[in-house]
Amino acid sequence: MTTEISDLEKMASQVRRDIIKMVYECQSGHPGGSLGCADYLVALYFRVMKHNPEFNMDGAGEDLFFLSNGHISPVFYSVLARAGYFDVAELKTFRKLNSRLQGHPTTHEHLPGIRIASGSLGQGMSVAIGAALTKKINKDNGIVFSLHGDGELQEGQNWEAAMFAPFNKVDNLICTVDVNGQQIDGPTSKVLDLMNLEAKFLAFGWDVMHTDGNNMKELVATLEEAKSKTGNGKPIMILMKTEMGKGVDFMEGSHKWHGIAPNAEQLAEAFTQLEETFGDF
Repeated sequence: MTTEISDLEKMASQVRRDIIKMVYECQSGHPGGSLGCADYLVALYFRVMKHNPEFNMDGAGEDLFFLSNGHISPVFYSVLARAGYFDVAELKTFRKLNSRLQGHPTTHEHLPGIRIASGSLGQGMSVAIGAALTKKINKDNGIVFSLHGDGELQEGQNWEAAMFAPFNKVDNLICTVDVNGQQIDGPTSKVLDLMNLEAKFLAFGWDVMHTDGNNMKELVATLEEAKSKTGNGKPIMILMKTEMGKGVDFMEGSHKWHGIAPNAEQLAEAFTQLEETFGDF
């Protein structure tokens, strides 16, 4: 496989099929946000990040990724498997007894690619900052990436981290917020409005960028531009607009698909909308 935009789009389609099948087969999981972030994770692992599927927990000399909103584990597991971290066939064990693929990623399962347990929302930015500072201390040129949900920003620890990073010039850090406007109880605007995120992060001293997280060409360009901006004294925040449930029309834009599984009929309908490009597991 090459890293051409068309090939990345094909991989994203396969990843979306994986997500739907994983959640269906165990009748549990979080398809909505996973589908929305498929393009982002594919862009990172197949084009943007310098990483090694021969996994080493320290990640010395590599770029690192931390998933803060760990409930979207289906997309993370699919991309890791498709990128060669473990056998794609293991995806069929998702959320089953004795599986390494827990509902929220955990480290004690020793699954290649997983560096932190996540899913307790609000902690990922702090972890990413710590990893980025460690790289700076070790004179390691790797970049640290992290992904966060917009509803997750209602957790206060994010804002402590958001103050800390610019003050300490953590400029090898690229955080991304999945701005899909949905959370488990409804639209973020009705649960607890986040208001102007750009103004907030600018006020804290971040370099803020915007992108369409479901447009692969724009997304890749934004991530590569963000990499070019590292080392300039500021952490980078990408506000990434996505559609919850992207790729499956009856799931798109609804918080109702935050954490429920499709039935057999819905699985079949979803598969008619998502091209099988690299083989189902």
